[in-house]
Amino acid sequence: MSSPTPNSPNGIDLSRARLGILGGSGLYAMEGLEDIQELTIETPYGAPSDALRLGRIGDLEVVFLARHGRHHSHTPTEVPYQANLWALRSLGVRWILSLSAVGSLQEQVRPLDMLVPDQFIDRTQQRPLTLFGEGLVAHVAFAEPFCPALSRLLGDVAESLMPEGRKLHRGGTYLCMEGPAFSTRAESELYRSWDCQVIGMTNHTEARLAREAEIAYATLAMVTDYDCWHQEHASVTVEMVIANLQANASLAQQIVRLAAQRVEAQRPSSSAHQALRHALMTPKEHVPAATRRKLELFTAPYWGPFS
Repeated sequence: MSSPTPNSPNGIDLSRARLGILGGSGLYAMEGLEDIQELTIETPYGAPSDALRLGRIGDLEVVFLARHGRHHSHTPTEVPYQANLWALRSLGVRWILSLSAVGSLQEQVRPLDMLVPDQFIDRTQQRPLTLFGEGLVAHVAFAEPFCPALSRLLGDVAESLMPEGRKLHRGGTYLCMEGPAFSTRAESELYRSWDCQVIGMTNHTEARLAREAEIAYATLAMVTDYDCWHQEHASVTVEMVIANLQANASLAQQIVRLAAQRVEAQRPSSSAHQALRHALMTPKEHVPAATRRKLELFTAPYWGPFS
């Protein structure tokens, strides 16, 4: 493994690590990126959602990817999550800021507010559950699915930039549904009874695979509506979501640019950066050669290169 550095007490060298930005609905490009290169990457899991855009914000190298594609061509179920995470890690990404549109499940979390969640409940049925398999079993810890240090940094930045009348909420549970249709009212009320704060369609799958890829992950959840539970507000429509997304987009871009500067200054270490240290269950000598090659990007720090 790389030698420890002063800002990397867990032994991972973060001095040249990159920041990944995953743009959700309404956020298909990253303002403020300089020296942009578009990279087309093939992965063992197929093609990512779109070309990855490598550039700089200040002195930090940043990789932007529109999770639904720049023309919003992938449903939440169709997003190639495994390919996206493999591609980001192959480019040296060790932190991800996810920008995501969500509905609110609680009165106090209002449309145009933002929330940095700290927990998930997964209600999807058709998503990839792991980067592993095919003769190699890994069980990562996922009790705390978001990186606390990265979430705190993101929350501090967002709170400092929120305009009057809008609020940044720290912590809360993100209910991840399959989609692409929105909830029934009965489902929405059920999720409210579970004390979930927001509902979305993508982030749990990303966060789970990011943990296996040893990438620290945090979400800026941008509230567009009250889902369909709120009797005094119109049920969620695409028009409502898009209008509020556009209202949030400029602020989200500002938050990401300032957050990137703080990531560059702090290069925060995360337990996610060593998530596989005690998670690889299959002895390497019993892993099929094709699987070793496919997953070498993740296993090499522990098993060395596969020849």
